[in-house]
Amino acid sequence: MNIALWVLAGAVIGWIGFTKIGWNDGRSLVISIVLGTIGGFFGGNILAPMFAAAGPPSSDFAMLPMVFAVVTALAFIVVADQSLKRWDL
Repeated sequence: MNIALWVLAGAVIGWIGFTKIGWNDGRSLVISIVLGTIGGFFGGNILAPMFAAAGPPSSDFAMLPMVFAVVTALAFIVVADQSLKRWDL
C-alpha cells in the first residue's frame, strides 16, 4: 500500500510540475510523470529506511516515508529541469 501511494504521489508531483509550474517544458508530460514516479519510489523505498524514518514497507500508512517520497520526487523533477536548461539535453 505504501509503495503505491509513493508512486502515485510522485506521479502527481510530476504532473503538477509540468502543467502548473512549467518544469521540463522541453520534455513531454510523460517524462515528467515518470521522473516523479521514480523519485517517489526512490525516496519512500530507499531513502526513508536509510535514514531510519521507517522500517520495511508494510500495510500500515506511514507519513514520514511519504514526505521523503514527495521531497525526492520534487528533487528529481528540479534536477531534470535544471539539467535541461543547463546542457540543453
